[in-house]
This record gives sequence, structure tokens and C-alpha cells, in this order.
Amino acid sequence: MTDTASTFSWPAGISAITLFTEDLDATKRFYREVFGLPVAFENDNSAVFEFGNTIINLLKTTAAPELIAPARVAEADSGSRLQLTLPVDDVDAMCKELADRGVTLLNGPVDRPWGIRTASFRDPGGHIWEIAK
Repeated sequence: MTDTASTFSWPAGISAITLFTEDLDATKRFYREVFGLPVAFENDNSAVFEFGNTIINLLKTTAAPELIAPARVAEADSGSRLQLTLPVDDVDAMCKELADRGVTLLNGPVDRPWGIRTASFRDPGGHIWEIAK
């Protein structure tokens, strides 16, 4: 591997993350109700939410092959391959708020050996979200 740092640099952040979902309506409702975000854009196949400078694009799994072929879209229950982390001021308070919004935690709140407190939950598309302080 050669050092390309002098001729190439990565962007400062990720602009968009596309998450595939079988039930766009349920997942869109989850993002509106749990994260309290408005839909920034939508059409028949997708709904976009803005998380600061990053957009989360929820895309129906039936529309996903056009983007990723020849790769295959995995089934929602085949296991998680990613976790998205949101920083919060108080993990315990946010867990209570999430419970009030009907969210079931997968784990936490728990103090991790690497010095942060976390909890995680799953959206209707099977994507894992973590809150951390």
C-alpha cells in the first residue's frame, strides 16, 4: 500500500447514509416520532431525514437493487452489519424518553470498558442505533 495522503484526502464527513427497509411507512413514522425529525424529502420509494450535516435516506428494499447491484440486499432479520451512534448528554434520561416514545431497548444503559455509557435499539428496518455519552 502506498501513501497517498499528499495527493488525496477524504471528505470531512459523510453526507448521506441509505438504509434499506421493507416497510417505508412504519420506518418513516419511527424516525418522525422517535427522533422528532420532519421528513426533508420523500417519494414513493424513499424518505429523507436530516441529522445535522448527514442525511439518512430510508429506501424501500424493492428499490435498493438499482443502487447496489450486483450486490444483494440482505433480509432485515439476517443480522446486523452496522450500528449508528448518536451522542447524547444523558444516556439514562434519553432511555426514559425513548421508552416514553414506545422504543424497546436492545441493551443498556451500560458503562462500557472503554469509558462511555451506551444503550441501543433497533428501527423497524432492523438498523441498530446507539446513544452514547
